[in-house]
Amino acid sequence: MRLTLLPVAALAGTVGLVAGTVPAFADAGRPHIVVKDGKTQPTFSFKDAIREKVFVETNVDSDGDGERDRVSVYITRPKETTGGLKVASILEGSPYYAGLQDPPYHPADVTDYPRLAPWTPPPGPPAPTSYSRVYYDNYFVSRGYAVLAADTLGTGDSDGCPTAVGPNEAQGMKSVVQWLTGKATAYDAQGNKISAGWSTGNVAMAGKSYDGTLPLAAAATGVSGLKTVVSISGVSNWYDEYRANGGVVAPDGWEGEDLDLHAKAVLSRRDPAVCAPVMHDLEKKMDRVTGDYNRTWDERNFAKSAPHFKASVFMTSGLADWNVKPIQMSLLWDGLKKAGVDRKLWIHQAAHDEPLDVRQSVWLESLNLWFAHELYGVRNDIMRQPKVDLERTPGQWETHKDWPEASARPVPLGLSAKGLGGRGHGTQQLVDDPSRKAEELAANPDAADPNRLVYLTPKLTRATRLSGTARIKLRASVDGRSPYLSALLVDYGSDERVSGFVPTSGRWCYGDSIPGDEGCRTVREYTTAVTPFKIVTRGWTDVRNRESIWRSTPVKPGKDYTFSWPMQPYDYVFKPGHRIGLMVLATDHAYTLRYPAGTKVKVDLDGSTLTLPLTKG
Repeated sequence: MRLTLLPVAALAGTVGLVAGTVPAFADAGRPHIVVKDGKTQPTFSFKDAIREKVFVETNVDSDGDGERDRVSVYITRPKETTGGLKVASILEGSPYYAGLQDPPYHPADVTDYPRLAPWTPPPGPPAPTSYSRVYYDNYFVSRGYAVLAADTLGTGDSDGCPTAVGPNEAQGMKSVVQWLTGKATAYDAQGNKISAGWSTGNVAMAGKSYDGTLPLAAAATGVSGLKTVVSISGVSNWYDEYRANGGVVAPDGWEGEDLDLHAKAVLSRRDPAVCAPVMHDLEKKMDRVTGDYNRTWDERNFAKSAPHFKASVFMTSGLADWNVKPIQMSLLWDGLKKAGVDRKLWIHQAAHDEPLDVRQSVWLESLNLWFAHELYGVRNDIMRQPKVDLERTPGQWETHKDWPEASARPVPLGLSAKGLGGRGHGTQQLVDDPSRKAEELAANPDAADPNRLVYLTPKLTRATRLSGTARIKLRASVDGRSPYLSALLVDYGSDERVSGFVPTSGRWCYGDSIPGDEGCRTVREYTTAVTPFKIVTRGWTDVRNRESIWRSTPVKPGKDYTFSWPMQPYDYVFKPGHRIGLMVLATDHAYTLRYPAGTKVKVDLDGSTLTLPLTKG
């Protein structure tokens, strides 16, 4: 049966709402997708939905057993699809359906050179696989979509080995999309071939974090049928997740994590020992010693592959997310713009959080419009809306045509003994103490401290908005064991600032859960606290990579070089009466490796600047 969309209103004379489909003159008694106000409506029973499991064959053999890997896929679709109704699909690939392992973290403290923690495959049987957290399944199945959960390779009931979204995992998701378009083969548990005859061939991928990264990897393959992806806090370039300009860095709070740990933590397949060679190969190729960029990182650079995307992208990012850092959003957003890919962006004030927690009803409304437009061709206004929704302060949202703000211009500020701005003369020195945290070092900016340098503007006379990527240039010499230079942009001035989230009443439940069950999410509210300063953004570099991230070149102790590197992209308003501060360190305790204390950094003020992207006015 060919898909027909029917509006809620009378059928006679109604214009077809989907390009390429017949006008909606069909019998109202036949199963159909109902559209009202540009969105599909909840007309199908989630309780009575068809639930089945298939195994999609890929074209890779990542566990080396001589057979093609198969991806385990759990499907929930309206029961009407057994009677001829064809529906679009929303696919959430994930490594998390069978839980996580607990591999040892690598040492963050370095005595001789960065070492790896010893690892052995997890013993015992794998955890049972659960699909109780599939992407808003009850919401979208009832609105005329099939929702699919796929165990990425090496996890759950899939074959193969996880590789932190390497090429094999991208091919695994590509194969699932191809099966939904009739171009790949799947089998049931008994080994019988099974087709997706209920599928329109239009597919979305959606998810958060790792689940928000797999869609980008699949889109980078250019697979046909993948019409759109929704990436919540997804990684667009793995190098910038665990490296920064040649330096080995960690996500905030996860010192010692690296690319291989992401693969080891999700290795939940049966007989995980077969993946030990793959894990050890990943340990070697990620190169934790030099931090240099290489082929392993390059094949996980999905932002660079934006020209291959055939899918539109709806993405979200948290300004307080220092797990998947803001650069992941910025790199992809810029790459999509250059490639001419349709895109939409939400930037919120939360951390590594679901927009469902931050702005629940608007998020669901926007997704409904987005999927209806991209998967069913409904002519609504989602693409005419502003591209960017930006949460300026908790609960206060703005819309913008693009990001960063078009009026933002680079404003260079010199470093001097008197502060930030103007031209400096002479030199200043710091001595690295890796045991001290950035918050401690930033606390008293007007006092001298041997372990950092701070440069401050005068008090601002008006609000000043930063939008985009700040850059630091230091003319400096480095003498010692640590190869790091770190720069932190700080807002000095007492103010009530966001400090976190607290749960309130439960309003959204997965699957068949009811409020109060474990399967329910809660709307969360921001908490605030009055603080004398806020670290706005930060950036790091390895001085050995001053010429290229692909190649390390030693520095000569005491010799001056020019080091230039970006901070994490950001959007922030400094209030009147506050001061903008730049803090220069060697080791950033929470992020970089920690070499023995004592590295000396001597800064030539005359050749050093901070450049801020400030908006007009």
